[in-house]
Amino acid sequence: MVKEIEKAGIAVVIMANLVPVATTVGANRIVPTISIPYPLGDPETSKEEQWKLRYKRVGIALDALETDIEEQTVFEV
Repeated sequence: MVKEIEKAGIAVVIMANLVPVATTVGANRIVPTISIPYPLGDPETSKEEQWKLRYKRVGIALDALETDIEEQTVFEV
């Protein structure tokens, strides 16, 4: 599905904790997340720390949307 959306000219970012799976399915822009049950947070941390984790990863995903790429890219967190 990702490839079809991108063929239409719409950039897509996959936020995934299983980066090899995202790569296998053909995602072009991949942002690693934290864990399966809590991809953008950690319930063991304070609300402030969770906000920082989410803010950073969503910011990286937005930057990834603006980035021109030639091949599959995993963005550093």
